[in-house]
Amino acid sequence: MKMPEYPFTIRQLSNEEGGGFLIEFPDLPGCMSDGDSIEEAMENGQDALQCWLAAAKESGRKIPEPGELESQSGKWVQRVPRSIHYRLVERAKREGVSLNTLVVSMLAESLACTTKKRKNAA
Repeated sequence: MKMPEYPFTIRQLSNEEGGGFLIEFPDLPGCMSDGDSIEEAMENGQDALQCWLAAAKESGRKIPEPGELESQSGKWVQRVPRSIHYRLVERAKREGVSLNTLVVSMLAESLACTTKKRKNAA
């Protein structure tokens, strides 16, 4: 079976992170591996990719197409009631962050919670 060509990133790990190189597949959440060299990280990454795809297929999860994440702009405009906007702005001020940072953090936290609930329910 020919492996799909998913985009990946490779970065060098600091000594505090254990050294070597890390390979990540942005389209596939949590799909990553490492190695002492770039070549070893790529080999291990192919194994991680195969395992991720097999586990997703086995559990019935949607498998993104290669490059699907890159096709997303990461931007949308959302209208909210003025009262919610006010409360969000006030909370962002209290926390010392921008409104954008606050909302992104809240969305990420909410997504993590719903994912955890679905896993626990299965």
